[in-house]
Amino acid sequence: MNKKELKNSILYISMIIFMLAVSASCKKDTPQSEIDPGLIEAYVQKNQLNGEFTDSGLYYVISVPGGNTHPNLNSSVTVTYNGYTLNDDPIDDGSFITFKLNQLITGWQEGIPLIGTGGKIKLIIPSDQAYGKEVLVFDITLHYFSK
Repeated sequence: MNKKELKNSILYISMIIFMLAVSASCKKDTPQSEIDPGLIEAYVQKNQLNGEFTDSGLYYVISVPGGNTHPNLNSSVTVTYNGYTLNDDPIDDGSFITFKLNQLITGWQEGIPLIGTGGKIKLIIPSDQAYGKEVLVFDITLHYFSK
């Protein structure tokens, strides 16, 4: 291939990339809040989970209900947790860490009060109840809490 043919090839490829970029930017973006339910449903089916949805779209599976009393938004909770994406890529973890529940993401604020001391729960949290970018999964053990 001579220099002229190489230049033309590069120009042609550049034009195709530019046209694809323009075409993609012209498409109307679907809000993440409309995409999340399908992603969560697919994850639930793939992993054969047997849980429930809340009215807000949070999906949860309680494996150990824990004690009869449950924390509320004003509680400090001590938890061990693993957080990951729907692709099972780890994002965060902690062991025996204490948080004020009302200072955490809304998915935790809604999900953790569903269990009592010693309880274990899996939360599949829509993006708008997490950090806004993607659906996240957390496996949480509630060791204890104070009101």
